Amino acid sequence: MRTVLADDHPIVLSGLRALLHTQPEVEVVAAAQDGATALEMIRAYEPDIAVLDINMPALTGLDVLDAIEANGLSTRGVLLTGSASDEQIAAGVERGAWGLLLKESAPDTLMECLRIVAAGQRWLPEEVVAPAIRRATERREKDVQLARVLTAREYEIAGLVAQGLSNKHIARRLTISEGTVKIHLHNTFEKLGGGNRTSLAILVQRDQNPARTQTG
Repeated sequence: MRTVLADDHPIVLSGLRALLHTQPEVEVVAAAQDGATALEMIRAYEPDIAVLDINMPALTGLDVLDAIEANGLSTRGVLLTGSASDEQIAAGVERGAWGLLLKESAPDTLMECLRIVAAGQRWLPEEVVAPAIRRATERREKDVQLARVLTAREYEIAGLVAQGLSNKHIARRLTISEGTVKIHLHNTFEKLGGGNRTSLAILVQRDQNPARTQTG
C-alpha cells in the first residue's frame, strides 16, 4: 500500500509515519502538514491511499477529496479526524471518502481500515456515520423549510432580527406596531418549535447563505 499522510499536527503526523513504517505491507511515500502540499504529493506519487486530516490549512481533507475526483486520480482518500462536525462527516461521505477514522482509534484499527480500503471496500463506521448524516440532513431540511413555513411578513421580520434590530426598530422600519412585531415573532417561534432570537438569526443566515452550513 503506497500511502501519503497529511496532518497539520506534527506529533500526530510523526506518530502515523512511525506506526506505518513498522508495517511491511505499507510504504509511506510522502507526508505533509497542509492540504495543498498533500495534493501535490498525491499528484506526484499517485499513491494507493491518502490518509487526510479533515481540518488542515491551505486545503482541508474535504477539498483534497474533491481535487482527487476532479483530477481523475485513483488514490483512495481516508479521512482522519479528532472532532468532525456532522456536516463534515456527511460531506466526506458525499465526496467519496473511502474511510473515516477517529484519531482516538487504536493503531490496529488504522491498519484494518487501510487493508479494507486497499481491498476495494469502504471503511465508514455505521455508529459514527449514520447518526451524523441523519442529524445533518435534519438540519438542512429545517433550513430549507424556513422560507416555506413562514409567511412573507414573518420571514421579513426574521430577516431584520438576523440583522440585529430590536422589536422597536423593526416596527419603525416596517411602519407597524411593536405589538404586531411581537405577534409575528410569537407565531414564527411556534412554527419552528421554539427557539430564541439568536437561533432564529442563525436559521435565517443559513437559509440565505447555504454554503456556510459546511464551515466550522
